[in-house]
Amino acid sequence: MRICIPVEENNGAQSRTYGHFGSAPWFIVYDTDTGKMEEVSNANEHHEHGRCNPLASLQNYNLDAMITGGIGRRALEKIHAAGMRVFRAGHGDTVEHVVRLFVDRELSEVTLEDACSHQH
Repeated sequence: MRICIPVEENNGAQSRTYGHFGSAPWFIVYDTDTGKMEEVSNANEHHEHGRCNPLASLQNYNLDAMITGGIGRRALEKIHAAGMRVFRAGHGDTVEHVVRLFVDRELSEVTLEDACSHQH
């Protein structure tokens, strides 16, 4: 399974999760089957409220899920429309830690009711 984790900095498995999906400076794409990790710069990091489109930076990665500290409703709807699920991570957790929680099925799924209603 290929998962995407928005992060504050590009430090591989020690990168810390970012508090909001759309404005994360980086994404880590992790393949749970192979253990392969890729770093992706978020070309849409700076955007107006409601104009978030970070999926454009991720469109060629064949993702199955996202793990994030927070996400807006519109972004969540776009991700769901693309066939992906979204799970909640604690802000500042390492990629290594959230991947382990994900594999062990210990992360809760983000619903539309859980989505952020404003920009952070």
